[in-house]
Formats: sequence, structure tokens, C-alpha cells
Amino acid sequence: MQGPLGRRNFLLGSGVVLCVSALEGCSTTEKRQISPAAPVQLPPMKVSTDRIARITVCTRPFRAAGPRLDVEQIGHQTIVHNYGHGGSGWSLSWGSSTIAVRNALATATRDVAIIGCGALGLTSAILAQRVGLRVTIYAKDRPPNVRSSLASGLWTPDSRICLEESASSAFKRSWEEMCRISFTTYQNYLGRPGEPVEGIDNYALSDDRQDGLSGTPSVPAPPRFAELQRELVPDLLPRFENLPRGRNPFPTAHAVRSSRMMFNLTSYTDLLMSDFLANGGLIETRQFDSPSQFSQLPQKTLINATGYGARALFGDETITPVRGQLAHLIPQPELHYSVVYRNVLLVPRRDGLVVQALGPNDAFGFGDDSTGPDPAEAMQAVQTIAGLSARMRGVA
Repeated sequence: MQGPLGRRNFLLGSGVVLCVSALEGCSTTEKRQISPAAPVQLPPMKVSTDRIARITVCTRPFRAAGPRLDVEQIGHQTIVHNYGHGGSGWSLSWGSSTIAVRNALATATRDVAIIGCGALGLTSAILAQRVGLRVTIYAKDRPPNVRSSLASGLWTPDSRICLEESASSAFKRSWEEMCRISFTTYQNYLGRPGEPVEGIDNYALSDDRQDGLSGTPSVPAPPRFAELQRELVPDLLPRFENLPRGRNPFPTAHAVRSSRMMFNLTSYTDLLMSDFLANGGLIETRQFDSPSQFSQLPQKTLINATGYGARALFGDETITPVRGQLAHLIPQPELHYSVVYRNVLLVPRRDGLVVQALGPNDAFGFGDDSTGPDPAEAMQAVQTIAGLSARMRGVA
């Protein structure tokens, strides 16, 4: 059994871990012990299996070496790669796309094609427009029918971003640049109509007993993923608050509260699409089965933002799928906090609560390319949170 504030209690979504060292390495002045005089009051979560509206599954594109951001020449065209971000696609999108557009500009182009219309495709397109380029997106699907629309919606910039052994000094510098650019850009989206991005509280909860979904099958030992936030961007991390029993609104032995950034993907993606189109962007429905088909396009510089699709399109076997499933529940507008409890995550997005089983360790979903929903997994995850909510302070 792990300690009461073990690693899994800091899972923020899509199987991602916020480093425990961010808590364990803090000085006593950084860990605020709150006076028990003022109990925390929270609206209970309206979570039950009959409120499940749909179940979605995505395959996150993990690369052991990290995202592919290099430049490749195919015939007379220059391909700028921007894919393979694991569970950090949305979180790093603005920074990663800044690098991609920088590489595209080095070709002296004035007309660029973007392949893909997900998180990395849209941000690449908008940033290219902002530096004066003409931009056309070519994609088989558009939001919400893209893998990026199936993310949990939490700021998780080092979620399965690379293996620990691949986190060289050069990679760390690149990651930090992507992280800081993205974080700063997202601050400009706070407070906009429709709340495309908002700040929420997160509660990492644990019992005195072993956490974990009952009946969860055993899984192999997890890969050692790089954890970079505590080391490289500690100034971006929120301060943790240990809530003693007198203030803990949950029926758990331990509770740690911190602040998080959340993406309301429906309104946020709509905003990105509107911005791109309003600034003269074009979107053409096109499916590519081979890079050789790029020669049919008039543009000589392309940004490849195909995510997991790059595995088939470019034959990139370095991409490992990481399966993630979400149960989408009826929206609850008054809820503004997320919860991690017994390896289950709840995120209070405005388009509906999402509940995700995180599994007992980081290997959960690793190497699994199946996309069919698992209703039993969804039901058990929802029941775990429902049981927690039913026992909250002031609730029978």
C-alpha cells in the first residue's frame, strides 16, 4: 500500500501524474495547513450511471523519444512534423505549434498547408496566420470528430510526453519552452464567453485502505515516464493545501487541494475554428493514405499535425497507443472542482461531467489500440464517484 498521498492521488487525467515530488519536495512553508475552524463546503457531485449520456474512447499517441518536431523533405515539399504528444497535446499545443511555425517560416513560404484539424493542427494554423501566412487545413475529419475532442480537458503538460531515459537536456529545454508558451497563451483565454478555459480546484483524495477499482485486472509494471513539471516549471505549479479532517468535505482520510486549468473542449474548439475561419483560413476535406499524395497539393510547405494518424500515414511504428475512455454525464453547471479518488478522475466540464478510470498505474491502456467502449469500466468508474458523493458532508 502506498502512503496516503501516493503517486496515483495526483493523477490529473488521461492517465497522467502530477509529480508527487511537487508535494513531497515542498518545504513546510509551501504546504499550508489550513485551520479546521472553517469547513469547506462544496456542492455534491450529481453522478450516477443513469446520467451517462455517452462513452468515448481515444488513442493517445505516445512516443518514447517525445513529440516529433523535425523537418523532412519529401520530393519538392518540406514536411514540418508536429505530432506524438502522448497525453499532452492540448496542454503543449501553443508552444509546440510555435516551434512548428518557426520551422515552416524557415522555408521562406507564404502559403502553408496543415495536415490535421485537431489540437496541434488548429493551433499551428492560427499561429501561421498570425505571422502573415496563407493557411489551408486539409483533414479527413473536423471537430468534434477528431481524437483531440476526446481528451479529458485538463492541463497536463508532461502526460506521457516521453520515457524518463529520453529526457535529455536538449529535450528538457524544448519541453520547457513549449510548456511556458502554452501556459502563457492559455491565460489569454480565461474569462472569455463560453469559458473555453477556466481555473478549477482539484481534490486528490485517498483512504486509509489501498486505492484502486475493485476487480481491476493486474497490469504490467508501468513504463518510467518523464516527470518534468516539478523540475523545470515549479513556478507554474499551484500550491498544495493539506485539508485536515475538520475541513475535508469528503468522507476520506486524506484530501489535498490545488488549482488546475481546465479546457471546455466544445466551446474552446469552436472558438479556435471561428478564429481561423474569420481570418481567411480554408478547410478542405481530404484523406491521405500515403505521404506521396501530398504532391497533389499546391503548397510546398506542410505542417503534419496528424497525431495518432501519423502511425499509419507515415508508418511511424515509434508511436505507441495509450487507450483512454471517458464516460460523459449530464452537465452540472454549479460544479467547479475536479476529483481524483480510488484511481478514478472526474472533470466538471461545461459540456458535461467526464469520468475516467485511470487504472492502478501508468501502464493502464498502454499499448492498447482498441477503440470500442467498455460499458463495465465506465459503470464501475461512475459508481466509485457516486459512492463518494453520496457520503459527502451534509449529504445522506
